Order: sequence, then structure tokens, then C-alpha cells
Amino acid sequence: MNGVVIAVITMLALSLLRVNVVFALLVGALVGGLTSGMSINETIEAFSSGVGNGAEVALSYALLGAFAVAISKTGLPEVLVQFLLKIVAKKGDRTGKALSKAVIVLFVLIMSIFSQNLIPIHIAFIPILIPPLLKILNELQVDRRLIASVLTFGLTAPYILLPVGFGRIFHDILATNMAESGMEVDVTQIPLAMLLPTLGLVVGLIFAIFVSYRKHRRYETIHSEELSVESYSKISVIFSIVAIIVALVVQLQFDSMIFGAFAGMLVLYASGTIRLSEADELLTSGMKMMAFIGFVMITAFGFASVLKASGEVESLVNGAANLIGGNQSIAALLMLIVGLLVTMGIGSSFSTIPIITTIFVPLAIELGFSPMATIALVGTAAALGDAGSPASDSTLGPTSGLNVDGQHNHIWDTCVPTFLHYNVPLIIFGWLAAILL
Repeated sequence: MNGVVIAVITMLALSLLRVNVVFALLVGALVGGLTSGMSINETIEAFSSGVGNGAEVALSYALLGAFAVAISKTGLPEVLVQFLLKIVAKKGDRTGKALSKAVIVLFVLIMSIFSQNLIPIHIAFIPILIPPLLKILNELQVDRRLIASVLTFGLTAPYILLPVGFGRIFHDILATNMAESGMEVDVTQIPLAMLLPTLGLVVGLIFAIFVSYRKHRRYETIHSEELSVESYSKISVIFSIVAIIVALVVQLQFDSMIFGAFAGMLVLYASGTIRLSEADELLTSGMKMMAFIGFVMITAFGFASVLKASGEVESLVNGAANLIGGNQSIAALLMLIVGLLVTMGIGSSFSTIPIITTIFVPLAIELGFSPMATIALVGTAAALGDAGSPASDSTLGPTSGLNVDGQHNHIWDTCVPTFLHYNVPLIIFGWLAAILL
């Protein structure tokens, strides 16, 4: 069996058995490398070289966690929670609670969508916005799997469809790599080609909201020392808003989450909102809150490095090509499944595009797929797995916010729900796009 397939299946199987994701990635990388014919030294060397590339990401998340804890101390999240609580008509009023739930879900959806396009901060808003909302979510007995599904939709659908923010980066990478592989496409064609696959994500979101997670689910409201605030003033709230704006501007200006979070914390320190003597405590609390996502991302970089070094991705695609036999319907389905396997392992649709286009595009040309159909195939194949992958920041981000009190499992409460609600319809609608376009 192909080494990439074995590595991904091993990693997913261990994760589903509730083995720690970091350990699952380590074992998956080792098994994948050895079954691909690499020696244990070559496997470890490839893994180690990849791990180094994840250091910046880990530090970014650590400082982001510290900034989130600092913001929580200013009282801004408490103000937000109190505002949302006022929306509830009366205690026990089902209409008021239903309205509150709808407002929260809509607010979270809008924020997650904006984080990709209008205000491209990606998952940076989650540890600031979500933990303070857990109290009201618990009171309304909202299933956190629903919030995870809403967040993941907002983190993936916008960049697939809209050519702004992270969407512009995704579309440019897609067009550039397709051109280098032998098919020139106009970047303005991509939104139209990806419209049907994105519709699949919308269907999944609607199903999650109105069918899968519409029922109540009870959670215990647990006091969190890191996210508690005894008292606050209007001035502290104002400076927290200024700090968020400064952090956003610095991040966008210098393309650095590290210095964005650092600049935001400097504003809080300089204004006296947070005392310098609390710096060590805040950093420690923030690192604790974001340590899981940081270590998973570091390990995922090593896992991806082993997959690339093995050369088994090309072998996987070539093996799928041998099964096609000139049939476009089978070809489209197999190409999408290959994309799913690669992205589930790597955890990034952006990194998957350069890997699959070099083989997918020539294969699509040979089989007679139109440029629009090829865009839909490659774009969907790359996006598959971003939702549902244990190593994707589109799932790690939601978990980091929803599991602050230890009541939200990364695999069973984020990865499995988002995989079922988004990857399944994405395969169906991506396949239809490839056949119809």
C-alpha cells in the first residue's frame, strides 16, 4: 500500500482512538517514512527539518494566547457577554433563548468569515472571542459542535470562493501552479469555478445548524482563573479595543502575528491597563492555553515534510491514474480522494496545491477536462481535508477557544463533525462541478 495512505490512516486511526494528536502524528510520520522505503535516519532527518519550519507558528500562537488572556483581564469580553445576555427576553422564555442562540451563531459566523477576507486575521480572534462566550453558551445549552462547525465554515469557505484577503492568496497560488503545470487560467475564472463546491459547504453548514446540532447539550460552567476578571473600568475597555486595533494594524502591515500580539500587549502595558508585574503570569497562562495548538502545528510540519520527502504522493496520483482508464467521472472522484488524503495529512490546503497540480493538471488535460473543470478539481482537492484534519488550523483554532474549560474534545467534537459536514458534501459538489463545467 502507498506510504502516504498508510501514514494518514495511521494518524487518523490513532487520533480517533483518542491518542494524543502529537503522538499520532509522530507515529504516522515514522510509519509512512519506513513503508515508503526511507531508512529510519532519513525519516527522522526529514521530520526534524520540517519541525524547524513550525517554530514561528508555535511562537505566534503562544503570544496570541498571552494577548487573549490580557484582553480578558480588561473586562472587554465581560462587556460583550453582558450585552448578549440582555438579548434574552426572560429566563425560561424559549423564544428569547432561541433568538439569543441565533444571534450568537450569526455573530460567530460573521466574525469567522471576516477573519478571512475583510479583516484577514485568520484564527487570531478565536481565543479572544470564544472563551468569554462559553458562559452564555452553557446557559443556553448550545452544542459546542455547532459552534465548531460554524467557525470552521467561516475559516474555509471564504478563501475558497472570494478573491480577497486569504482568498486572493489561495487563488493566486492556484492559478500560478496550474500555469506552471501546463494550463494557463484567468484568476477571475476561479470564483465561478469554485461556486458549486462552496455551495456544498453551505449545505453542510445548514445541515449542522438545523439538523445535527439543533438539540440542547449540557455543559458545566467551570470557573477559569485565566479568563476571569474581578473588576474593570470603561478606560480599560477602551484601551483593550485600541490594543486590538493596534495588533491588527501591525499584523497586517508586517504580516506577523508575533509582532501584532506583541504590539497589542505593549498598548495594554503602556496604558496601565495591565501591570508589567503581571507579564510573566500572562505569558505563562497564554502559553498554557495555546500550547496544544502550537505543538500540533510543529509536529504537523514534520509530518508533512516526511510525506514530501518520501516521493509517495506522486506514486499515489500515478496509481490513481492507472485506475481511471479514460473515464472522467472516475478520474474526478479519485483525484478528489487523493487531495483529501494529502490535505488531511499536511493540514493545509495552501501547501497541498503545489504538490498535486504538477500531476493533476497534465492528467486533466489528457482526459479532456476544461480549464474551469480543472480549476474546480484542483481547488476542491486542495480544500478537502482542511476541515476535519487534526493538524489543520481550521480545526485547531476552534478547539483552542471551545476547550478552555476542558469540555470539548479536539477529535470527536471538532474534527469528526467538520469532516462529515464539509468534506462529504465538498466531494459531491466538487465532483459535480468537474463533470458539469
